[in-house]
Amino acid sequence: MSKVNFTVNGQARTLEIEDRTLLVDALREQLGLTGTHVGCDTSQCGCCTVHLDGEAVKSCTMLAIQADGADIRTIEGLAGSNGLHPVQEAFSACHGLQCGFCTPGMIMATVDLLKRHPEPTDAQIREGLAGNLCRCTGYVNIEAAVRRAAAAMRA
Repeated sequence: MSKVNFTVNGQARTLEIEDRTLLVDALREQLGLTGTHVGCDTSQCGCCTVHLDGEAVKSCTMLAIQADGADIRTIEGLAGSNGLHPVQEAFSACHGLQCGFCTPGMIMATVDLLKRHPEPTDAQIREGLAGNLCRCTGYVNIEAAVRRAAAAMRA
């Protein structure tokens, strides 16, 4: 067992974990942050995407102990005191979801994408979301949501 300290959604947290505990499991099982989904266990689907020190990472690919000292943001910490994040609003407005299972990871990946490319081209959108799979949609509404969020964030 090891002790890990990190900040999650602005709150300092200390957990006692087994060394083999994945970050996604620590977030879901020990902190109750179930918005971070487990979809494939092989790093293919992106449902587990969170921000670690400001960068999008797949939390099923790293051990929680590797996040010691890190600042982590999950989908639960994305909205501010004034309401939903512009990306969340855009996904809702453009119906960039169907079953919703991939949505938290898509949103977290989109926030990271728009930080790097505030005015993304269609190619940059596709490349930025390439590590996130949606099994329900044709991605048309997801791409529209990214474009809408980009415009809202620039305004």
